[in-house]
Amino acid sequence: METKPYNSATNIVALQNLRARGVPDVPEDVDFLMEHLNDPNFDYYAAPSSPTSSTTEVHELEHKKITMSEYSGGASDFDVESRVESTRYSTASRITTPSTFEYDDESPYPEVRAAVASIDDPTMHVNTFRMWVMGIFYTILISALNQFFSMRYPSIIITGIIAQLTALPLGKGMERVLPTTRFNTMGYTWSFNPGPFNIKEHVLITVMANVVVSGAYATDIVATQKVFYNQTLTTSYQLCLVLSTQLIGFSLGGLLRKFLVWPSSMIWPGALVSSALFNTLHKSYGKPESRHISREKFFCIALGCSFVWYWVPGYLWTGLSMFNWVCWIAPNNVVVNTLFGTSTGLGMGILTFDWSMISYIGSPLVTPWWSEANTVVALVVCFWIITPIIYFTNTWFTAYLPISSYMTFDNTGLPYSSAQVVVNASFDVAQYEAYSPVFMTATMAIAYGVAFAAFSSVVVHTFLWYRRDIVRRFKSSLRDERDVHSRLMQAYPEVPQWWYVILGLVMLLLLFVTVEIFPTDLPIWAVCVALALAALLAIPVGMLQAITNQQIALNVMFEMIGAYLLPGKPVAVMIFKASAYMGTNQAVGFAGDLKLGHYMKVPPRLMFTAQVLAAFLSSIVVTLVQNWMFANIVDICTPTQPQFFSCPSTSTFGSASLLWGSIGPHRLFSPGAMYSPLLWFFAVGALLPIPFYYLARRFPLSYWRYINIPVFFAGIGAMPPASGINFASWAIVGFIFQWFMRRYHFRWWMRYNYILSAGLDAGVAVGLIVIFFLLQMPKGGITLNWWGNTVWQNTADALGTPLYVMPPGETFGPSTWS
Repeated sequence: METKPYNSATNIVALQNLRARGVPDVPEDVDFLMEHLNDPNFDYYAAPSSPTSSTTEVHELEHKKITMSEYSGGASDFDVESRVESTRYSTASRITTPSTFEYDDESPYPEVRAAVASIDDPTMHVNTFRMWVMGIFYTILISALNQFFSMRYPSIIITGIIAQLTALPLGKGMERVLPTTRFNTMGYTWSFNPGPFNIKEHVLITVMANVVVSGAYATDIVATQKVFYNQTLTTSYQLCLVLSTQLIGFSLGGLLRKFLVWPSSMIWPGALVSSALFNTLHKSYGKPESRHISREKFFCIALGCSFVWYWVPGYLWTGLSMFNWVCWIAPNNVVVNTLFGTSTGLGMGILTFDWSMISYIGSPLVTPWWSEANTVVALVVCFWIITPIIYFTNTWFTAYLPISSYMTFDNTGLPYSSAQVVVNASFDVAQYEAYSPVFMTATMAIAYGVAFAAFSSVVVHTFLWYRRDIVRRFKSSLRDERDVHSRLMQAYPEVPQWWYVILGLVMLLLLFVTVEIFPTDLPIWAVCVALALAALLAIPVGMLQAITNQQIALNVMFEMIGAYLLPGKPVAVMIFKASAYMGTNQAVGFAGDLKLGHYMKVPPRLMFTAQVLAAFLSSIVVTLVQNWMFANIVDICTPTQPQFFSCPSTSTFGSASLLWGSIGPHRLFSPGAMYSPLLWFFAVGALLPIPFYYLARRFPLSYWRYINIPVFFAGIGAMPPASGINFASWAIVGFIFQWFMRRYHFRWWMRYNYILSAGLDAGVAVGLIVIFFLLQMPKGGITLNWWGNTVWQNTADALGTPLYVMPPGETFGPSTWS
């Protein structure tokens, strides 16, 4: 008989003989759950019942609010030093009623308890003048700088953690200088300075910065149209395209709150790191830690050490970053460089001493160990076993190319030239037949197969594990959730569903107008298909990211579907992909920020307003900055641009447009085409979750429950351009902290793990900015030309030397193609 899956709306974890907690952030009553709290597949319904459990009603929150108000004195800085001690699983603070539900005073997940306060002060001022001023300032500044530097190589990205670190001193400064005079405007009393700068203002400012860090996806469409297809575009077209594709996903994200935000099982590890850092910067909560180094001091030490150390692999000895040490021994041995190289090799050297390389695919201190284990096994199977077999047997003529590269090549082994096959933004079949078919590297081919498998596996996995919970949650609301954070959030009015519906309809109409009145070749029915795909996949993709911290990149699938629907229309395929991808991506990102607000008890309506405003302003800023750059920077987006504004992301985007929109998937993957065997990955991805699902259900406490096929495939989606060294070093660090330290030094892990992750990230981010602006950008940059910085470059790996080198004038591959 199949056991009932866990549902946080109806079930709780009941533990026997639990001890009351003396230190709020480091509980001692979690030994029973140590082995499975990180596991999304564990059936909590089968847990033993507690004989001492008691019940409460939601009105206990009113008691807590009053208690907190007594300490806070109205508009307080309550978040700085909480004086309310939580009682985990204690009956002291509970009120017995006839309610049929059981409540818990804290989250059942130790990860959440380590990073998130289980108390709230609803009297905090959040909707303040200084919050909006600083939020808009960071939105405009980060949007402009990141758009500017994204078109340069090497580039620098101003991350959200920079805003998170600098907003606090700026906020405290405004608290001191702004007048405290109160004004009455149409019955609403407000002030430039209503009181101490608090943690909720800080969260909203950082969320506005996080929304705009990655820029606008559609700007690459605009740049590709200008560079690859030589099209002249109006500003109105660019603004409409960027705004509609950037904001339409937000409406979908809001509608998914009951699936991705409210359930306690959706822990969102990335949000936990931000929560831990916010609490640390504001002196966290609970009693002062007199016996231990404080979290604030630990964070500062981690940041300082990370900043200082980054100068070594980031500037002084870059060989420690691209640590292809085996290639140093045999720099001209192609086989050795193929296996152990880090530029165009498989990265079997395992180690790197650069945190930016280790965390390239995400912080290993955040992702649960079972998820990291799935990923590293997939790396070994797919890229360290299957890929070398394909390469050294010259399958698909891959031995004439480097083993790993995100570029496509022609039949001479040179990068594929789009100018040879595209005329007036349209694919020319005659010129294609006279030039060359497209060839992919071995890792690129496997990466496409892995993307196919990830797509089918996430659908099957979600159906098997979450179908009943998804159906049940269609009728649920926030009041149905039993964990403490959802109950505390009931103090604030939720965003009405019609807000999200109106936003979605407005952006949908704007997108329809854009594709109809401008020459995009994209019919409205195709836009509807793209958005339907985004809506269908947002829940499974969001669930996996919320549980595992692994993102599933569906852009390849969306581009493939668009190319089959719209053959020979590269611009239409790009917009189709952007509509579907950003619909899903923005929905999931929006839900992740909502979860951060959920943890930090930020009023949901303010969170909605801040996110939408930031995305709206960012869309305008990035469009104007990009237009200015094309108008004022000479030879922009060319390989020989003097200031290195070579537009690397646009080149990748354009190559994908050429591959899918122009040449088309039917010439690559359809039956009879060269890469058609990769279509079998769809079947593999669909079938593999089934046996592991039934094994996990049959043996619920065995290791079978840790095997997650979507994570297995999606976790290695960054390769290429990532290398095996990124994944291997990431997994080693993850094993140390997420398994060893969590298992054998649990209290240290609870206290410092997420703080260490934030400190290391912040130190690298600051180091990157300082090195870039101080040494690399001025007057062409200052370089250190010595063995430690050149040894890794003077190898067959760095040169991209293939196993078989074609003589000049000769070609490889089929003799005819069409």
